[in-house]
Amino acid sequence: MKYRALSRSTLPISEIGFGLWTLSTGWWGNYTDEEAVRLMRLGFDLGITLYDAADTYGNGKSEELIAQAFTTPQERDRIVIATKVGYDFINHGDARRGQREIPQDFSPLAIRAATEAALKRLKTDRIDVLQLHNIRLDQVMQDDLWELLENLKIEGKIMHHGVALGPAIGWLGEGAAAIEKRNPDVVQHIYNLLEQHPGKTLHRVAEATESNTRFFIRVPHSSGMLEGKYTAETIFPPNDHRNHRPRSWLLNGVKKVEQLRFLETGDRTMGQAAMQWLLSDPRVATVLPNIYDEQQLREFATTSTTPPLHEEEMIRIDDLVSHHFGIEQEEGKFKGLMELPVSLRSRVEARI
Repeated sequence: MKYRALSRSTLPISEIGFGLWTLSTGWWGNYTDEEAVRLMRLGFDLGITLYDAADTYGNGKSEELIAQAFTTPQERDRIVIATKVGYDFINHGDARRGQREIPQDFSPLAIRAATEAALKRLKTDRIDVLQLHNIRLDQVMQDDLWELLENLKIEGKIMHHGVALGPAIGWLGEGAAAIEKRNPDVVQHIYNLLEQHPGKTLHRVAEATESNTRFFIRVPHSSGMLEGKYTAETIFPPNDHRNHRPRSWLLNGVKKVEQLRFLETGDRTMGQAAMQWLLSDPRVATVLPNIYDEQQLREFATTSTTPPLHEEEMIRIDDLVSHHFGIEQEEGKFKGLMELPVSLRSRVEARI
């Protein structure tokens, strides 16, 4: 495992992180606490230090799992805990079904209470990275919210703060505005070889503004597509979140992955190559693959030891993407504001 750090920090963050979404929500199968903790402990033994949770994942379950997995002060000092707040699951947790969102509450009072509750579930005195979970533009502009985050840092209850964008692909305007106006330590967003927009533009925003922001990348395999194991006949279980994807996502995705097989070598799998592509960007602090079994965890955790993509491979990828892999381009389905703020357009477009 190799390690990176956030700007203005020496906190060692593993290049491959461990997202608790798959183990605590039931959308990738159901796990007992013992099964989840065993996978987390294995990740720790393999060098993973970054564990990313959210208070709404399993209505507190993901944070409780971290506390169960790492019980000593020595282990706590060796891991980086990231979690998210903003959804009012206390009053609306029973209403969550599938991909449907529940109400949010980003009032300073609610966020302070959510942070205190997360600290208790985590059984720790500090959260290393606190992220505002799936914020909208209103929260970017909400001065008292950001003042609260700074106060939580001063109090030592959080070390770094940031935003998570979602829940679906999109949110360009919200992410760009957050980077420009708030310079958060972290922005977490969807980004992968097959779904590069708007992620690539967000990274250009950070460059154009000379921001200290570093990125946590989620869905690096396009919901498993870039693990290279799907076929046109693949069928997902009835409660699997991938059933929310259109059928064309599966059929066209399989065709695209076949054209990326040159990335597989004797020393590197397709899944590892997909993450190496992301790690070629120094602004990426960690990649958060969806982890759901031991074999896959061992594969992903050894990504740092595999050969990085060389220039010819990167050029070939760019060419395939620019020609849409020779497949008729589908109209993207994005959420949120999909335009850059006027103040950023010329600076970002100059980098394209």
